[in-house]
Amino acid sequence: MADVRDIMELERPSTPEVTRDMIMGHDKVKKKTSTGPKVPRRPEGMHREVFALLYNDNKDAPPLFPSDTIGNNGYKQTKIKLGMRKPRKWMWMPFTNPARTDNATFHHWRRPSDEPKEYPFAKFNKKVDIPKYTDVEYQQHLKCDRWSKEETDHLMELAERFDLRFIIMADRYNSEKFSKRSVEDLKQRYYKICGILAKMSGEKRIYTYDADHERRRKEQLKKLYQRKPEQIEEEQFLISELKKIEARKKERERKTQDLQKLISQADSQNDTPRRSDKKITKKKITNLNRPSRVDTNHILQSIESAGIKFPDYKNSGVSLRSQRMKLPANVGQKKSKGVEQILQEMDLELNPTPSEEICQHFNELRSDMVLLMEIKSALGTCEYELQSLRHQYEAVNPGKTLSIPPQLMPNTTEVEAKINTSEIIDVVGSPETQSNI
Repeated sequence: MADVRDIMELERPSTPEVTRDMIMGHDKVKKKTSTGPKVPRRPEGMHREVFALLYNDNKDAPPLFPSDTIGNNGYKQTKIKLGMRKPRKWMWMPFTNPARTDNATFHHWRRPSDEPKEYPFAKFNKKVDIPKYTDVEYQQHLKCDRWSKEETDHLMELAERFDLRFIIMADRYNSEKFSKRSVEDLKQRYYKICGILAKMSGEKRIYTYDADHERRRKEQLKKLYQRKPEQIEEEQFLISELKKIEARKKERERKTQDLQKLISQADSQNDTPRRSDKKITKKKITNLNRPSRVDTNHILQSIESAGIKFPDYKNSGVSLRSQRMKLPANVGQKKSKGVEQILQEMDLELNPTPSEEICQHFNELRSDMVLLMEIKSALGTCEYELQSLRHQYEAVNPGKTLSIPPQLMPNTTEVEAKINTSEIIDVVGSPETQSNI
């Protein structure tokens, strides 16, 4: 600025004297004054959450009525925007509901510019299609000794009037003119008529109503609701005792299986044959006294215990019937694959519809399949043992042949063919020729 004044030949102001205060600054720092709105203080004793409800972000007074919007003090627009267009009018205009049959006329507010449309709530009026029949059809197919035609017509009229609300139909039933009918009787007569008419029209799906089952169900439900506290406690006690019994039963079965595994392992170790030389002299063969490699009692016990033991679902409460057809965990993968293969060969479904009768027969069929596989395995092992004994006899007594009864050897198996075609006769046996049982 001083240079500009020199160029313009203007008078320069006097240079202020440099003092200590100008260099070092003042000792007292000026306090900054805030230009914002004054923040109200929270009164003593008032909680912070309650004080926050009194003011919003703009520190305005709270609205008198609750509002869904947050900004603009609860209004969508702060100021009204007036235009040059005229507002559309609303008129109190009549309308009719097509769902009603009494031609009743109602009124509501509507703009005159809008075209009259069908009453939107008429689409919710759903009607049930009640079957109709003629006098000839009733006399030929629908006639019943317990129901007269007049009473049947009264039932169908109530069904159409109250849209199959059988509780209301039983309440409005004319018991003075006709006999007293229960809800189950009304349902049984109505659905029987519907089934006969549907069968006459050629429909394949026909609904049948079991009135006796419904009565028993309601009676059981009534007994369930009328139980006393002592009976409920007794039931809970019996359920807990049943769980304990099942737990002990499973523990015993587990211990029995473990014991059978140990016995079978011990028998397999004792019955393990020793590997012999290919050339065996007659002296060694005569001194050899080897027991049979297959225990007949063990085979019979395994066959008797063969099959699938499906668990019994006797627990109280709701359960799926398809759980009964589930294979137990003790069934091996080999057996389950064999069962699936047999079912496919028989063109049967692997997971049929789990009705009560199908569950029982399907489980029995698969159990018999497993039993058949065990019997086939045991039969093959016994045939193999008979062939081994015959070859041992021929090796001990040259020139002689052991005659086996035909009932013991029904057919020539693959095991017999392998033994006949083998060049080396293993009299003592080898670990590869053990039984699979």
